[in-house]
Amino acid sequence: MLLCAAAAAAWLATAISPAAAGPLASPKRGLAFTPNATTRADDSIWVTQPSDLTWYYNYKSSPESVFSHLPQSQFEFVPMLWGAPSSLDDTTFLTTVKGLIQDGGVNVTHVLSFNEPDGSFADGGSNIEPAAAARVWVNNIIPLQKLGVRAGLPSCTGGTTGIPWLQSFLSECSKLVSTGGKTQNCSYDFVAIHWYGNFEGLASHMGEYSAAFPNASMWITEYNIDNQDLATTQAFYNTSAEYFDRLDFVERYAYFGAFRSDVSNVGPNGAMLSAGGNLTDIGAWYLGRPATGVSPTAGSLGFRAAVPRGAMAAVGAALAAVLLL
Repeated sequence: MLLCAAAAAAWLATAISPAAAGPLASPKRGLAFTPNATTRADDSIWVTQPSDLTWYYNYKSSPESVFSHLPQSQFEFVPMLWGAPSSLDDTTFLTTVKGLIQDGGVNVTHVLSFNEPDGSFADGGSNIEPAAAARVWVNNIIPLQKLGVRAGLPSCTGGTTGIPWLQSFLSECSKLVSTGGKTQNCSYDFVAIHWYGNFEGLASHMGEYSAAFPNASMWITEYNIDNQDLATTQAFYNTSAEYFDRLDFVERYAYFGAFRSDVSNVGPNGAMLSAGGNLTDIGAWYLGRPATGVSPTAGSLGFRAAVPRGAMAAVGAALAAVLLL
């Protein structure tokens, strides 16, 4: 039986199409902003339209000047209290955020706190004891909560130390706010999760947080599968994006990969920009665009083939066989 040309063309397109993307649109997606001083031109990529990103954080208390032309309603800045100040009574974070709200006209509605406090400085953590973190929280976060700002629990590492650290932190915080022999608890509006590993581990880690902090909303503020081949990395991205988007209790997520592949600390395939500064497939999908076909390791004009080396001959042979049936 002879296939018509249109059917044959459709079959061939399906056979050689790149990996299918996960959801190409989501209001939950944000930017974990990590600029490179030598490639600052890349910074505008994330807000060049079309872009699906609705919010960002930069591990700091003040917004980035490159995004200052965008209103909070379009690209929301979320301040972060990254670590403990030298004096635990320091309220610089509180003063800065209140200044943004009251004097700067920046409608700050959410804040993040303490980046991987259970991790070492060498590994990017803020390395804070729970009791010290609780004191800083009481001095800086609780006054913002009284202004109506929603606050996330500290974003611990994806290791086994995270949940115990948070439980100890909440216990120490409770001691500080309890008065007159009456126990009070420090409140939070969502939990913030970091994960680097496969999807099964991510889903399990989220389940552990759900058990430890029942009914809490989640923000996944850093996630990726590090140092894997391209197919595995793309499959992880697509599966996780679809998973986050269909879970109501996941309010927001930020893929950790907003940098070039040659400076990536999660492996080249996890980066959203190629070595030449072009959007990879994952980068394009994350912004809500179709795949680019750009290899993560390519220079400014480098593209990967739509079909792996050696596969085109096999596809052509298969098509010829079908046409002759």
